[in-house]
Amino acid sequence: MSFLDSAPRNADGSKRKIDIVDQTLRDGPQSWWGMRLRKDMGLPMASELDRTGFHTIDLAGSSIFEVLVRHCKEDPWEQLISLSKSMPETTVRAGTRSNGIVTFGLTADSVMDLWVQRLSAHGVGSFWIYDGLFNIDKIGRLVKTVQAEGGQALPCILYADTPYHTDEYYAARTRELVATGADGIELEDAAGLLTPERTRSLIAAIKGAAGNLPVEVHFHSNNALAPLNYLEAVLAGADRVHTASRPLAAGVSLPSTENTVANLRYAGFDVDIDESRFAAVEQHLLRVAEYEDLPVGQPAEYSLFQYRHQLPGGMAGTFKAQLRDRGMEDRFEEVLDEMSRVREELGYPVMATPFSQLVGTQAVLNVVTGSRYSVVPDEVMIYSQGFYGKPVAPMDPNVYDTIMSSPKAKSYENWEPPQPSLGDLRKKFGESISDDELLLRLLVPENDIDVMRATPQRNRDFAPTSKQMKYIRELVETSVGAYLHIEAEDFSLTLEGDHR
Repeated sequence: MSFLDSAPRNADGSKRKIDIVDQTLRDGPQSWWGMRLRKDMGLPMASELDRTGFHTIDLAGSSIFEVLVRHCKEDPWEQLISLSKSMPETTVRAGTRSNGIVTFGLTADSVMDLWVQRLSAHGVGSFWIYDGLFNIDKIGRLVKTVQAEGGQALPCILYADTPYHTDEYYAARTRELVATGADGIELEDAAGLLTPERTRSLIAAIKGAAGNLPVEVHFHSNNALAPLNYLEAVLAGADRVHTASRPLAAGVSLPSTENTVANLRYAGFDVDIDESRFAAVEQHLLRVAEYEDLPVGQPAEYSLFQYRHQLPGGMAGTFKAQLRDRGMEDRFEEVLDEMSRVREELGYPVMATPFSQLVGTQAVLNVVTGSRYSVVPDEVMIYSQGFYGKPVAPMDPNVYDTIMSSPKAKSYENWEPPQPSLGDLRKKFGESISDDELLLRLLVPENDIDVMRATPQRNRDFAPTSKQMKYIRELVETSVGAYLHIEAEDFSLTLEGDHR
């Protein structure tokens, strides 16, 4: 079929409008630059983005806070406030898991609420809330917290390619999310797994279940199909699409704003965007990339390999680096096979934070140690006990028994996630600590914060060193974002990155 002028019209015959959510300041640099977008890199283009006409500009996430402190020696609150104030005409967005903002673990409700409240106080007016296991009570509580601060809350559906994640499953979850009082629904395909055919049926199912709520689509281009899937999505009823400026688009990132707007207009949709602003943002990013020796977005080719590992944002690069450090790079294929096996054994969790890290780390441990599940991270034990939520499929009973056979695992049988009050948490840092500083200390190791604060401001804006550049290149296709540490005897593994 031809997409040219194929858009359905409104009842009055006018063109249906499609809005754009910009990811140039958040998911674009998260995907291509390992989240290393400093304030001095973002501010020069903020006013141009603000005047482009985007529906929303995504800006922040908890993982970005840690990266800015640790690697950029920059106060993330200062960056958030500066960028937010520079974009007064556009709603600014931030994201959060429903039950965690600190590494891959579970976060107390009091801290989750404070995170939303402080972001709102600094100009954030929209939140996307994700949870791969759909803890509706947690999502619903955060929806109400966001709305109490005057913001809009959009729960996020994370796409997974499994026998259990059917259109009917997602439609049912959508109805549950609508019942929370949400302001919209977002569908995210972080690994670029959707096909045009599945996009059509899935969007139709979600849109039908969403009623009058707007539906957004956020598809990564890992497998080159996202631009085509965007057209299929809007034809099936989606209302908004997520894009990034061309130097931070394509490949492991999202489709470019430039190409997406052109495609939508060719297809007969109304897109109220000032494309004259595109060039200034693109040229600024190209200059930054050249000066900092950072990569620019490159289109990916279609590969069936992506469906084998289903990793978001190229986490495969992280695993290759880990195996290379141990002289085991030739076992990469074995790790991918093991990941598929572990994922099935753990009940097909969605390959997004924190589950992509849990599955991937367990697979690496199984391969490196040579004995499956002989070393198990605490987070996998907690997951097995159901504290992250109920898996879409039952866990393999033999694997469950193996995981829970250790004394450490048994200690979680009657464990309850701690729910300290803010008062309890302040006792650790001093009663006079501000809310912003408290969150920062909870998010980032104190030593990293102290080093950041001790770094002269004039040195924070310098280009990263060649050593840092090498590190960024190794992580550039990673979207992990927090740290997961596993220690057993003399074995130690650290994975860095994010998604979402």
